[in-house]
Amino acid sequence: MGFKSGFVALIGKPNVGKSTLLNTILAKKVAIATPKPQTTRDNIRGILTTKDTQIIFIDTPGIHKAKSKLNKMMVQSAYTAAKEADIILFLIDATKGYGKSDQIIAENIKNIEKPKLLIINKIDKLTTRELIEFLKEINTDDYDEIIPLSALRNKNIDELINTIKSYLPDKIQYYPTDMISDYPEQFMIAEIIREKVLINTSEEIPHSIAVVIEKMETKKDLVVINAKIVCERDSQKKIIVGKQGAMIKKIGSFAREELELRLQAKVFLELFVSVEENWRNKNHQLKEFGYWDK
Repeated sequence: MGFKSGFVALIGKPNVGKSTLLNTILAKKVAIATPKPQTTRDNIRGILTTKDTQIIFIDTPGIHKAKSKLNKMMVQSAYTAAKEADIILFLIDATKGYGKSDQIIAENIKNIEKPKLLIINKIDKLTTRELIEFLKEINTDDYDEIIPLSALRNKNIDELINTIKSYLPDKIQYYPTDMISDYPEQFMIAEIIREKVLINTSEEIPHSIAVVIEKMETKKDLVVINAKIVCERDSQKKIIVGKQGAMIKKIGSFAREELELRLQAKVFLELFVSVEENWRNKNHQLKEFGYWDK
C-alpha cells in the first residue's frame, strides 16, 4: 500500500467546533477558537502526518448569511475549500438541532462529488436517546459516513482519523513531517492578538476588528512587535482601549504571554487602535488587512 495524502475541508455554520476539532486532532493550537461567532476568517491549514499518511485539514470560516464584503468573501472561501478538497467534513452542533442554516449548507454541498462525512459534534452533552432522535432529523443518505464525536472531550477522534484515512487517495507527501501548519508567522501573531480582543471585549467588537502587524524585528533575545488593532467606530475604540488604557493593557498582557510561549523568546508588544470606518466593505482596506488576494 502506497503513501496516502489529501486535503480535508471542515465546513459548517459558526460555532459548531471546527477550530476546536482541528486543535484537538493536532494536539496543538493552530486555529484560534472563541465562543463568539465568525472567529475564523481565513482558511487555516493544519497538517497531520504519520508514517504512511498526511492529512491537510482546512479550517474554514463559519458559513452564515453574509452582508459585508468581508463576510461574503469568508463564506465563498469556505465553499471553495469544500469544492477543492479531497474530502469534506460537514460539522453540526448536536446541542443546537438541525437548523435551517445547516440544511442550506447541506443542500449547497450535496452535488459536490467528493466523499462527505457528517460530523455530529458535542455529543458529550447529549444522551444516547437524544442523539438517536437528532439523527432522525437528517437525511443521512447524502453522506458517506456519520461520525458522532466530541472535539472538546477528545471522544471518537481516532475513529474520525481512521475513517478519513480510508477515503484518502494515494498521493505524495506535500509537507515536511514535522510541519503542522503552513501559515506565515506574522499571520499567527495577528490571530493571537485578535483572539485576545474577542475574548475580552463586548459583543459589538468581534465582527468589526482586524489586526495588522506593522513591524516585527528580533533584537538579540527580544522580539519587538508593533501591531495595529483596526475597528470601525470611535465607540469601539473606547471599549478596546478601556478606562485609562486598562483593556488594551489586559489584551496586550494575555497576547504577550501566549506569543512568548509560541516564539520561545521574550516579546515586547506595542498595540495601538485605529478607527477605519466601514473597512469591511472597502476593497483597498480588505487587501491591506490581508483579506483580499486579488
